[in-house]
Amino acid sequence: MMRLVPSSPSDPLDYRGVQLAYDTVAEDYASYLPDTRAEAPLDLAMVDAFAAAVASGGDARVLDAGCGAGRMSRYLAERGCLVEGVDLSSSMVAMARRDHPDLVFTVGSLTDLPYPDDRFAGVLLWYSTIHTPPAGQARIFAEAARVLRPGGHLLVGFQSGEGARDVSAAYRRFGHEIQLERYLVTTDQVAPRLVAAGLREVCRLVRRAQGTERDDQAFLLAKAP
Repeated sequence: MMRLVPSSPSDPLDYRGVQLAYDTVAEDYASYLPDTRAEAPLDLAMVDAFAAAVASGGDARVLDAGCGAGRMSRYLAERGCLVEGVDLSSSMVAMARRDHPDLVFTVGSLTDLPYPDDRFAGVLLWYSTIHTPPAGQARIFAEAARVLRPGGHLLVGFQSGEGARDVSAAYRRFGHEIQLERYLVTTDQVAPRLVAAGLREVCRLVRRAQGTERDDQAFLLAKAP
């Protein structure tokens, strides 16, 4: 087993530890979560609303930002979206390309997206901000807003609450000794960051934890002017 060095706690945008962690667990992650079986119906209802909002504008190009192994990219593609995925982990992108060869996936950072301004009608941040401390999340939303065309939509999903959780133990069952944390935020904290990025909130949903979940789940849909 390999123990990974965590990102620098003094720099909220230092993702070296996160990148190494997901490079290590990518194959097991793709096998354990090949589709949307982990999502509740309410969660998917928000994704469906996002996909419908994107399609209503006549431009179905969507960026799955923090796409992981591509399971949400597939879900969006099945709903008529023209999806591209981007992820920091080259190993996760390799899994996405393997399992979804008809879709386009790129290695890149959410804080420096490799796309021009106004490229997409929608950006999905599906639990892809959770490893960034709250102080660093504004940069991610600013980049997402930059690549959104006027009138485009953004959907962000995350665990709701305060503080941080050590999620390393979840991967020990697969024999991976990594170090990985996720950060809890509330919709009241995220909404102003979206506004600061130039977006307008359309709706929000917070549902209570269910099953083995430890935290409530939150979703915010926003629109570019």
